[in-house]
Amino acid sequence: MLLERIAAALERRYPPAPAAANPARGHWFGWSGSGLTALPPARTTPLALYQGVGAQAAALLENSHRHAAGLPAHDALLWGARGMGKSSLARSVVADLLAGGHDIALVQVMLPALASLPGLFAALADVRRPFLLFLDDVSLGADAAEVHALRSLLDGGVQARPDHVRLIVTSNRRQLVPRSMADNDAINPRDAADDHLALADRFGLRLGFHPCDQADYLAMCAAYAKAHGLAFDPAAALAWAVARGARSGRVAWQFTVEQAGAQGVPLRQ
Repeated sequence: MLLERIAAALERRYPPAPAAANPARGHWFGWSGSGLTALPPARTTPLALYQGVGAQAAALLENSHRHAAGLPAHDALLWGARGMGKSSLARSVVADLLAGGHDIALVQVMLPALASLPGLFAALADVRRPFLLFLDDVSLGADAAEVHALRSLLDGGVQARPDHVRLIVTSNRRQLVPRSMADNDAINPRDAADDHLALADRFGLRLGFHPCDQADYLAMCAAYAKAHGLAFDPAAALAWAVARGARSGRVAWQFTVEQAGAQGVPLRQ
């Protein structure tokens, strides 16, 4: 009896690891470096609500559609200003493809798990369906080995990603380098940043997301208000942005949440 109680206590404190998810089933997964886990469907924004980044959304959707159809497609780098929809767009594109009947799956790689990507590639190699690996908010340090490893994975080295796997990477900086490195004039770009620039060049599709102007910001707020049945006050939207010192898609959504609460309207997500 004593041993049984001890065993039960240990099992409660150290439960067994969940079984690895089957990559042939489901559409949303996570990878932490030790195994593939199934995730609930992502909450996504309809592509029609993306204002000010229509060209970027169309390009990412077209590239991902080709991949879902088994056609040649690029690894994609989404870089630029915070809050302009880079991360949410990646999920929304997959949701749009699924709604259109495509069998495609998104695997969000939980950073830091970059070194374990060959293991993920091996887990997906024999599953004959298209996958998009999503690496969010990536900023590589000065570690040359880390940079070279990712370049090798993209370039077709010994541990290259399978043909039915493509990457979508988001970063606040095009070069994927930390701000402290990129902004330090004392560092010679030829010596310190060439590898990072070469890494960015490995992405066949590079999409820039820039800070929005007032017109685009108001268009975002108006689109959200219309979609959720809210009264829209442009002056209030501008005052909200001024108080936060920024205009972006994220700020527009935060204003929408505030207005929905004030107007007593539940948000449909």
